[in-house]
Amino acid sequence: MTALTLSTAAAPGLRADAIVIGVAKGANGPVVTAGAEAVDKAYDGRLAGVLETLGAAGAEGEVTKLPAPAGFKTPLVLAVGLGAEPEKDASYDAEALRRAAGVAARALAGSKKAAFALPLADAADLGAVAEGVVLGAYSFDAYKEQGKDAKAKNGKAPLAEAVLLGGKPRDAAHKAALARAAAVTEELNRARDLINTPPNDLDPQAFAALAQTAAKEHGIKVQVLDEKALAKGGYGGILGVGAGSAAAPRLVKLSYTSSKAKKHLAFVGKGITYDSGGISLKPAGHNETMKCDMSGAAAVFAAVVAVARLGLDVNVTGWLALAENMPSGSATRPGDVLRMFSGKTVEVLNTDAEGRLVLADALWAASQEKPDAIVDVATLTGAMMLALGSRTFGIMANDDAFRAAVHEAAEEVGEPAWPMPLPDHLRKGMDSPVADIANMGERMGGGLVAGLFLREFVGEGITWAHLDIAGPAFNEGGPFGYTPKGGTGTAVRTLVRLAELTAEGDLG
Repeated sequence: MTALTLSTAAAPGLRADAIVIGVAKGANGPVVTAGAEAVDKAYDGRLAGVLETLGAAGAEGEVTKLPAPAGFKTPLVLAVGLGAEPEKDASYDAEALRRAAGVAARALAGSKKAAFALPLADAADLGAVAEGVVLGAYSFDAYKEQGKDAKAKNGKAPLAEAVLLGGKPRDAAHKAALARAAAVTEELNRARDLINTPPNDLDPQAFAALAQTAAKEHGIKVQVLDEKALAKGGYGGILGVGAGSAAAPRLVKLSYTSSKAKKHLAFVGKGITYDSGGISLKPAGHNETMKCDMSGAAAVFAAVVAVARLGLDVNVTGWLALAENMPSGSATRPGDVLRMFSGKTVEVLNTDAEGRLVLADALWAASQEKPDAIVDVATLTGAMMLALGSRTFGIMANDDAFRAAVHEAAEEVGEPAWPMPLPDHLRKGMDSPVADIANMGERMGGGLVAGLFLREFVGEGITWAHLDIAGPAFNEGGPFGYTPKGGTGTAVRTLVRLAELTAEGDLG
């Protein structure tokens, strides 16, 4: 993990492999941003012109490297694009800073130390840059021959240390922003590691064991229900999904409590450690990335640990519904009826609509504690990807105000999201002639149908939101901003922000 430090040192005298500066897209060409004054002065105030000559325009994600000027103890200047220059007296958007820092950190793989001289208007900007650095420098190399040396596929280790210039080591707000950024990003990267881990090494039992270890380290109470406890408790949804696998399912409960808490949040995560589709087998070409179907549980796990590390004054319970969905002689069949933990029966029409089954049991379990709100996170439907693409997750809820609050929190932390409806007329499509409800309904609006199914298993009077992260949870394309290829850790920051707002009394 990239180490973060604050420094008020002058840029010329700082020993590092590179110094990172910002360049924006101005009305008449590239503009060197605040924070880079010392570098620009060393170029006799002509740095913008030099960058333009080298082809820089200040566009978001653009990287331009040039030799450091005479007198600097760093050999390299890396100019990273921030996009359009803000209006007069306005500061740069936090997400623009986060993305620029991420691009620069990734470009500096193989470097031991880099100084970041990006524009910082306040402690929040410093936190955004810190987040971008750690998230952008991330790489997953555990299974590569050189993985023990933390080297990437090009043989370069991630950036080891980032010095944030302009950050004041003795300033309480700056120190707090840095500490928050470190806690959230380190746990988010933990979620990425889990998502990227191959399913032969991360089955439900292994995931539960990792959760137990982390819980012990951070003072979180943990309870693990194995297949015997699930059967005794009547968790028919989780057991039904896991019935076809040699790896038995688990339900993990993580409880963080604060003596000063006035509110209780429950986070519920879908944790299908591998999804073959079961008897309703996925077609060729759709199986290769299904190790990521536990991204919701990874996000919930990471968020609860981050909340504990931050010591927030809110009680947070995380529920990880873990199972492997495989076809075998013991697997649940289309046409089978499962009796859920809530007592309702579900006719299984498609075993590839399994996420809603494990979530249903976990949602009902979470509801028994009467939390102030429940938020579930799941890579639930391909329909949501068709609706919103690969970078935006959908938000559904049984309360319009809460849905709006979750959306606002997601946008605030830089996680693109969009509020979606739960049209009541779609519920009729899940009527079953033999059970209380079927796990499939109308094909059109499938993401909304899944949300309506989940709503059936939320306790009466409990505020609830559902995040369908099927699109952004796993990036199959090239890296961008601070987002790597592979597992992204989507929703971790949204959940943490919701916990912060609740602790502050600003959410409900």
